Amino acid sequence: MARPIYLQADYWFSVGIHRKPTGLLKHLLNAYAVLLSIWVIYAAVAVVVSPWTMTSIFLSLMFALAFLLIGATPYSHPARPATIDWLLSVASLITGAYFVFNASALNERISLLFPLESWELVFGWSMLILSIEITRRTTGLGLTLLVLLFITYNFLGHHLDGVLQHSDIDTNHFLDIMVYTTDGILGLPVHVAATYAFLFVLFGTVLQQAKGGEFFFDVAAAISGRSPGGPAKIAVISSGLYGTISGSPTSDVVTTGSVNIPIMKRLGYPAALAGAIEVTASVGGSIMPPVMGSAAFIMAEYTGIDYNEIAIAAILPAILYYVCVYSQVHFISLRLPGVQALDPSQIPPLKQTLQRGWIFIIPLVVLTVALLRGYTPTTVAVIGTVVILVVAMFQKLTRVGLAGLYQALAETTQRMIPVAGACAAAGLVTGGITMTGLAAKFGHVIYNITDAQLFPTLVLSGLLTIILGMGMPTPSAYILAAVLVGPLLAQLDIPTMAAHMFLLYYAVMSAVTPPVAVAAYAASSIAEANPLHIALIGCRLALAAFVVPFVFVYGPELLLIGSPLMTAITFLSAAAGLILLSAAIESYDKFTCSGWTRILLAIGALFLIFPSLLGLVIGIVLCGTSYDITRRQIKLRRTD
Repeated sequence: MARPIYLQADYWFSVGIHRKPTGLLKHLLNAYAVLLSIWVIYAAVAVVVSPWTMTSIFLSLMFALAFLLIGATPYSHPARPATIDWLLSVASLITGAYFVFNASALNERISLLFPLESWELVFGWSMLILSIEITRRTTGLGLTLLVLLFITYNFLGHHLDGVLQHSDIDTNHFLDIMVYTTDGILGLPVHVAATYAFLFVLFGTVLQQAKGGEFFFDVAAAISGRSPGGPAKIAVISSGLYGTISGSPTSDVVTTGSVNIPIMKRLGYPAALAGAIEVTASVGGSIMPPVMGSAAFIMAEYTGIDYNEIAIAAILPAILYYVCVYSQVHFISLRLPGVQALDPSQIPPLKQTLQRGWIFIIPLVVLTVALLRGYTPTTVAVIGTVVILVVAMFQKLTRVGLAGLYQALAETTQRMIPVAGACAAAGLVTGGITMTGLAAKFGHVIYNITDAQLFPTLVLSGLLTIILGMGMPTPSAYILAAVLVGPLLAQLDIPTMAAHMFLLYYAVMSAVTPPVAVAAYAASSIAEANPLHIALIGCRLALAAFVVPFVFVYGPELLLIGSPLMTAITFLSAAAGLILLSAAIESYDKFTCSGWTRILLAIGALFLIFPSLLGLVIGIVLCGTSYDITRRQIKLRRTD
């Protein structure tokens, strides 16, 4: 007999169903989402609002929509909200209204000096409970349990002994920090979601509405469609191009994977490999300038480094990432039997593609120039969106129109629901860490394990970032790592840019690292393959993302810190090393002829990747030796 639904694991651990309302409710919710988008644009660029007031309004309005569009469980009604959903939605609006009407008094009060009044306690608990429930619905029980663990530590940690003990925290203290300051729920993560992240998601949605996604796919097909592994290379390029304007690995997989994965499967790629190629290509979009992802905007706010500096510094590492993925796809395609080429009729001429879609290059150029000229990310996103709307008017097929703009505004708000939920959860965790001083204690524990040695500390930091990010959106994973591990890396005198870029890379990789690889789970439904198998192959393809962060910590020239000559040497050496390492991993027979020559080539490639003059010489000798032995073996086989 089948078990009751509530006894099944996915009832509790899966995210709630994403509803698709119909009829009048659909139109009403779309109109609400559009109005919310307009308010965010207005608040971000036209008025001066205190950060706490803006985030409290934004989060309350987002929660009201989220409870109606995301069900309590995967088995909730797919189109109609339940009574509890309506009640929670109304509670969100009432809580937001209280914050709006009392914004002046709440902004002027001094935290912890005056006790919270009765209504402040009521609406503080309301915001806390709503945040926890929306976290559960949008990100699953994993992050929710982590949040509850930190809350429990806040209240009971004073009973512990040793380094983890903290002073007693009562309810008044807890709610005051968590809700009525910018150190908790309504802090930096939600503020970034309500400004930079929202506006850049709008930029990507409008570009997609103007058929920019189709242009990127056609460009990728025209560039690599005729080469070995053309379909897979198209996935790498198109997903990377689309990912740079979206910044969400999971949504990129769903958007571009719905086209790329079926094509790869049809032309002979195993289902798990097709899914893994899509996942690694999509994940890389979060580290690819000029837009990158919401975590990069949070990094800019958290570190105080201008976003344009982060975007510029990220260029060379991102190129190395895609060089490695592209190389592995190339070598896999050469040795994989039964893989067919893309039908020539499906490959558009590059000249014709550029003539038809060159207008989509203009917004990206304007975006890049605006960032380089020092405009704020908020302004840049708005400028980029306006430019898309203007240039799209010149062609009938790309024209957005009022109906298209209306749809783009509604879609943007709906896409931001999971981000808002994750950022609220991150605020709960960081607020608790701030109150208890856990970050410094955490660093003390790690130092005791690694003896403050750089390499083991980096290894442990990378592992902890991935573990903290399991099942979480990238912004949440980065925030946790930045708060807990960031101070530790700073004490090792690692430059701030390099330290936080290191954490950002590993936070991004948590989306593809098993056992909880959220991007792999998204691809598994399209590829019809085991998500764990997809994740394991994806980790192999995304090897560069695990190696390159060590390179720019030991040699910050890769982040454009240092002389142009050393930057060029470091980049070219690392690129050659990653290509050769890909050949060793995939056992490409023109470079390796046996197991031990693969090992020799891999060791030589690693010496090339890590920046030092001695390493460069050793790497060249080892790789050259492996290649020479392989050439001799091939020649002997032909002679025999």
